[in-house]
Amino acid sequence: MMVILAPINMISLYFASEPMGILVTALAWGGMLTSQIVLMRHRGFTKLVSGGHVIFWVPLVLLLVFARPVANGAYDTYLAILLAVNLLSLLFDINDLRLWLGGDRRVIGHERSV
Repeated sequence: MMVILAPINMISLYFASEPMGILVTALAWGGMLTSQIVLMRHRGFTKLVSGGHVIFWVPLVLLLVFARPVANGAYDTYLAILLAVNLLSLLFDINDLRLWLGGDRRVIGHERSV
């Protein structure tokens, strides 16, 4: 999933000059960057990585569903793909964040939790 997730969200920068492009880019990159900080801080994958996605991508998905920018051509296609990819990711992320809040602090690849 990460192989698709990162590039799709990074492409938002290309559309920054489109209607609501700065907001879409900020939310798309915000989810990625906060998750990267968690990855570096914990030196590996923990369920908390999903927190950055939830914080930024829930508003992004709501924006794309209820206040979708006027878009044509490639931007319209991109917004549809971004919505689908991030919505799919959030299906897993919300559960992962719930598990982390419930006490699952394991870091994949580490013998003891952080």
